[in-house]
Amino acid sequence: MLVYGKGSIKKNGVYYAVMNQLKSINAEVFEFDGIKPNPNVDDVNEASEMGRRNKVDVVLAVGGGSVIDSAKVMTVCIPNQTSAWRVMIRLDKPKKSVPLIAVLTLAATGTEMNGAAVLTNEEVNKKIGFVHRLMFPKHSFLDPQFTISVPLNYTAYGVVDLMAHAMENYFGKGEATLTDRFVFSILNEGIAYGPDLLEDLTNYELREKIMFAAAMALSGVTVHGRESGDWGVHSLGHNLSALFDTPHGATLSIVYPAWLKYLKDQMPERISKLGKAVFGTSGPDESILALEAFFKKLGSPVRMEEAGITAEKKDLIIQTMVKNKSGGNNFKLNENDIRAMVD
Repeated sequence: MLVYGKGSIKKNGVYYAVMNQLKSINAEVFEFDGIKPNPNVDDVNEASEMGRRNKVDVVLAVGGGSVIDSAKVMTVCIPNQTSAWRVMIRLDKPKKSVPLIAVLTLAATGTEMNGAAVLTNEEVNKKIGFVHRLMFPKHSFLDPQFTISVPLNYTAYGVVDLMAHAMENYFGKGEATLTDRFVFSILNEGIAYGPDLLEDLTNYELREKIMFAAAMALSGVTVHGRESGDWGVHSLGHNLSALFDTPHGATLSIVYPAWLKYLKDQMPERISKLGKAVFGTSGPDESILALEAFFKKLGSPVRMEEAGITAEKKDLIIQTMVKNKSGGNNFKLNENDIRAMVD
């Protein structure tokens, strides 16, 4: 079963390159297209039913994080006769999976290098993640040429996303100085090459550097030696995607500065250490401002209004974040915390 998004892979030729490979081995191909940028459980359920009906042997995901995440959940829904949301909320535990092959077309989430997936349930306005070893791709093809057609805004969101992944683990539980250096190196790659790529979107070498950094950011290397990452920024940002269909990377550039400003008194040294290593700053305030300025330089929003989310939506956002118990593994958040950050 070939899974992809809304047709960009046909415009840029990736679809035909993949289909030629499949034809060369006489593969019988069932296509499921239309996966949305914020993937949802309904599409995954529909595709899973197609997979069961046609007894597919392999799921081939061609796309970015949304497509590959969706395909990951399909691979466990198909043989386990279950639905996507029951998997995501851990009601049904996968016991087997259909093999997944990923062909990456957007460097951002790092999903090609792990067993994690994020989906939205629009009925309950909730976007959550799930991790399972059975969802790890059997093979991932990373060809920078397949990312050259990604537009400016989503290229920028990809840089934000890879940096956010590294920082989520950096602000997690436990000290690991070598792993800190891994984090700083990944952040420095994004800072060094992200802006240059936005000025030269068809540059193969720059696409290559960002693709490698994104893959490493969520490959596990940034959490080694720690008890866990925090993931509070993702937890908060997912609500903006669920409510307003805001692109994932844009939610992260909005939430990260606000989250750091609110929590800076709880971890001033940690913020300062990152700022010094990455931006050459001193002190938490200067470090946060430098990160915010870099997101602005990329053209990614740092305020909700910049993403088209108006002030009158604040109460809805707060209510949804509280209902969904948004917060991190290391820094727990209550309703007062969330309200203060959003305001």
